[in-house]
Amino acid sequence: MISENDSIRLIFGLKVKSLRQEKGLSYQQLADKAGLSLSYVHDIETGKKFPKADKIIALAKTLGVEYDYLVSLRANKKLQPIIDLINSDFINAVPWEHFGLSPASLLDLFSNTPDKVTAFISTLLKISRSYQLSKESFYQSALRSYQDLNNNYFEEIEQAVANFSAQYDLQEQLPVASAKLESILQSMGIKVNRKKMGSIEALQGLRSYFSTRNNVLFLNKGLSKTQEKFLLARELGFQFLALTERPYETVSKRSESFDMMLNNFKASYFGVALLMPEGNFIDEVKKVLSQHKWNAKSFAELISTFDVTPEMMMQRLTNILPKHFGIGNLFFLRMNGGKDGSRFEMTKELHLSQLHNPYANALHEHYCHRWVSIKSIKRVADLVRNKKYRSPLIDVQISQYWQTHNKYLCFSIAKPIAPDTTDAVSVTIGLLIDQNLVHTMPFVNDAAIPVVTVHTTCERCGITDCKERVAVPEVIMQMEAEIKKDAALPLLEQ
Repeated sequence: MISENDSIRLIFGLKVKSLRQEKGLSYQQLADKAGLSLSYVHDIETGKKFPKADKIIALAKTLGVEYDYLVSLRANKKLQPIIDLINSDFINAVPWEHFGLSPASLLDLFSNTPDKVTAFISTLLKISRSYQLSKESFYQSALRSYQDLNNNYFEEIEQAVANFSAQYDLQEQLPVASAKLESILQSMGIKVNRKKMGSIEALQGLRSYFSTRNNVLFLNKGLSKTQEKFLLARELGFQFLALTERPYETVSKRSESFDMMLNNFKASYFGVALLMPEGNFIDEVKKVLSQHKWNAKSFAELISTFDVTPEMMMQRLTNILPKHFGIGNLFFLRMNGGKDGSRFEMTKELHLSQLHNPYANALHEHYCHRWVSIKSIKRVADLVRNKKYRSPLIDVQISQYWQTHNKYLCFSIAKPIAPDTTDAVSVTIGLLIDQNLVHTMPFVNDAAIPVVTVHTTCERCGITDCKERVAVPEVIMQMEAEIKKDAALPLLEQ
């Protein structure tokens, strides 16, 4: 987070450095001419110090500019985009420090960039304004990058969970009981209230709220036992990890800072790891992955063993597969399907090692209905409509990208969003098929697993005989029109 004072120092230092370089002065020469020490000039240029008025006057005189120019937010055409960036919401939406960048290093990066990179910075600002990108969008993207950077495995949290389990004698208690988690919260002086929140109509969209004033965790009505258990485990994560900058309601649409979003992720990670301890989970996953035939029942048993939701189990796999099985090329998706059966929304995604397909887009395009994520949602909707739905639907598919050699093993779990509704949600993990995956998961070669050619969205898909298509390939058509135009232009020269 770059504060207002940081911004003022950075901008002042940026101007001094740029003017010094324009005049061909060294640090020592500027220091001597302005009557300042060498270290003080360096601190000014790196944004560590902001000089007093008499020193600003000396610098302005030495650099041949007005006092007002040095202390204002205006600059020449080359510097102005960088100053605009430093003063924008954009710069504070990116958690630079979590990627090893300090304000001083940012200043050095910006001030040493050539004009074309400065223009690129200006382009980023214009894009963020034109598309009205919120800081939450940047926070979410930064969090996903942070997870990717760490292969979505955080050893310090895993160790904290192990310490917590030892302290409260949870090692042999699987599945972990809600009553045990609640009793631990009570030992911390935190009460659980399941009645009050459900009586307030305006709060029906929230799952929980933690009151710091009363030390009460309010849980809303309508939660499943597994959802409730996760919220208890998550709150224990906030408390045990001493995460004070945090959201208090679930699910929150706002995040005042990246640290708030990151701490929410850490507490959630803690909660999931507490319910599915690393060692126990690895042992159970080995049994599932070592099979030579695809067995949906084994995934259902994995969920049942730990008494968790399908999404929690799939999220836990994204922690364990890269670290303990060497399966790092993967993606995780959560998708919701509406009643009309044509529009589907990607509400959560994680891509490790690279940006895999499909991925969220803000262009209101139609996701390819050949993906198992969407097929599963549609099947669940049909089962609910015909009153035949009994349990989450577990499905598998090998997705072959159209006109590429990339294949992904995708398994998906889908269920209704709420009882007695055809709106459904699916969670999917896609694993890039390579030699390591075939060795680790022999059932990849199971001939019973369907192989389906897929694309990203209908608008960008060139598969001509697609029966699942729900929109014309507008992007492809536009590209073809451009090709025809380019081919026809030489005819004018004949």
